[in-house]
Amino acid sequence: MSNRNLVICDREEGYAEALAVFLMRRKELAFQVQVCGDIAQAQTVLQERPIDILLIGGAFPAAERRRLKAGKVFLLTGSGKTEADDGETVVYKYQSGEAILAEVIRKCSEEEDGDSLFIRTVKAGKIRIIGIFSPVHRSGKTGYGLKLGRELAVSENVLYLNMELYGGIGGYFPKEGHTLADVLYYARQESRNFGLVLTTLVERMDGLDCLLPARVSEDVRSVTAEEWVGLIRQIGEQSIYDVMILDIDEGLKGVYDLLRVCTEIHVPAARDMIAAAKLLQMDEELRLLGYDDVKKKMVKRESVT
Repeated sequence: MSNRNLVICDREEGYAEALAVFLMRRKELAFQVQVCGDIAQAQTVLQERPIDILLIGGAFPAAERRRLKAGKVFLLTGSGKTEADDGETVVYKYQSGEAILAEVIRKCSEEEDGDSLFIRTVKAGKIRIIGIFSPVHRSGKTGYGLKLGRELAVSENVLYLNMELYGGIGGYFPKEGHTLADVLYYARQESRNFGLVLTTLVERMDGLDCLLPARVSEDVRSVTAEEWVGLIRQIGEQSIYDVMILDIDEGLKGVYDLLRVCTEIHVPAARDMIAAAKLLQMDEELRLLGYDDVKKKMVKRESVT
């Protein structure tokens, strides 16, 4: 399928260009983005190829807006005073790019077959699942996982998932935004549009796509190993990601079964006697419980503080 054509037509060219840059950085979106400063420029684009999605400024009179035909029309307004024509969906323009994108995806997925409407799911090979796990508290595993994710994201599509009971909202992570609990909700629906929804829930942090930790520990504590595996499967099948980094809490249900789905497990730990004793106890437990396959995937890493 060829890329969809998305046009942003707004008299505030700086605003339109900034929104276009945001959209073009989302590698999972399979549409070409063009910016126009007036109706005449947009008409020129329309003569060359159809406009599938049009984001048009509410400052243009309704009579002028009607001259542009598009598959979906979103009216960018700065206040509640602009009246929308039939077929126009009103979107407040001075909100985050993520919020605008969520409105576009929501509307399009309501009215069309969402499968592969935007998402490019073709991957070079099998997805790489890196578990970050340690029985040693304050081992620096979250810092390690984020650093590893940013390094890999330079050349691959990487998604970091914080699966800790207490991930530290306001520490490494912003206080606002969607969390892993939101993603789990949609994954449980087994929606055909899960891949589309995922694009609206992911947060970008220093070039790395992240799913933020849940705000309520029970939202994570109650999740079964089967549900975690289902979430990972859906992300693997319906997203662009080549690599998933799972920041795994020792308190998760069936944690060793979850570790089994990882292709590799990194174990950050401080180099001291207490940390060594805890790692040795974990190794022995894995052997006693029959998880030698998990043990073989584990690689000790120096912690990041």
